[in-house]
Amino acid sequence: MTDPMLRFDVVHQSACSRARAGVFQTAHGPVETPVFMPVGTLGSVKSLTPEELVAAGVQIILGNTYHLYLRPGCGVIRRFEGLHRFMNWRRPILTDSGGFQVFSLARLAKITSEGATFQSHIDGSSHHLTPEKAIDIQLGLNSDIMMCLDQCIRYPAARPDVEQAVETTCEWSQRCQVAWRAAGDVPNALFGIVQGGMFKDLRRLSAERLREMGFSGYALGGLSVGEPQALMLEIADFTLPLLPADKPKYIMGVGTPEDLIELICLGADMFDCVMPTRNARNGQLFTRQGIVTITHACYREDTAPPDDTCGCYTCRNYSRAYLRHLYLSRELLAYRLNSIHNVHFFVNFVRGIRKAILADEFEDFKKRFYESRQF
Repeated sequence: MTDPMLRFDVVHQSACSRARAGVFQTAHGPVETPVFMPVGTLGSVKSLTPEELVAAGVQIILGNTYHLYLRPGCGVIRRFEGLHRFMNWRRPILTDSGGFQVFSLARLAKITSEGATFQSHIDGSSHHLTPEKAIDIQLGLNSDIMMCLDQCIRYPAARPDVEQAVETTCEWSQRCQVAWRAAGDVPNALFGIVQGGMFKDLRRLSAERLREMGFSGYALGGLSVGEPQALMLEIADFTLPLLPADKPKYIMGVGTPEDLIELICLGADMFDCVMPTRNARNGQLFTRQGIVTITHACYREDTAPPDDTCGCYTCRNYSRAYLRHLYLSRELLAYRLNSIHNVHFFVNFVRGIRKAILADEFEDFKKRFYESRQF
């Protein structure tokens, strides 16, 4: 069997930091890094069409094994030969294994070395997710990048609990890899997930064991679970250099524009977060100056677009006053227009960082970014 490893090339390395620009190939096309992946948990980036995602410059989106397994179910998606055709998305897809959702959503989850037994958050039905089943589901989804099943740990957590989570994650990762290889010459790459909580020695242990196994790429899990930003950055700064330089490095579930630029500076390549669409539905718009909370009275007669430097459909056509009116009137169009803008902002913010790295202007870009923050 030929391992379906992603071919990842570092195109340029920043001289002043660990920031880097790269590109990796998938069965559904190339992805340039650093890259932000909008979250399409249920096979949809909320309120947006695939065509709008393409217009925003989205290269790759994230789907979720746990949610798609529960609804609509593996059988439905297999009839479409995978998630791409089912949701009419022709570009790459990464699927999370479901480990975080078992941790955060499922009621009465029980974790053993065999797998995770949990009750559905939809109807309370009982399910058992093993590493082998997580791979089988993701093969059915036919995602370009699959994630190993891992055990996410809460913050704060006692050291014995974190040690157990690291051991379980490593064991599950090995079983995921065996199941992946047993599938034959498939086009689906597999990433391992580093755990270890906020304990540096456990992060090192997890990273070293996964590195010995050999994966297409590596992710840092268990961050942005309630810890202070400074601690999150400290753990990422420690862990990222432990991962192979010739593989993509993915920070899961992070985060704000400030998080992204700092983590890229530390050498991270890939990110996902629900923040663009979730905050859009809460009336918050990301701009180069900071977050615009569209409900504020100061925008009642504001004729300016959300961000006068943004080229998205929303900013080209609508004012803050109109968006405020829609949101306060609970018009569905508010969520759509806000989401178009926020997704465009995040994707193109990271794209701008990539251009700055290629031009050896990353430090200047970072300086200008912080100078522009007003609120």
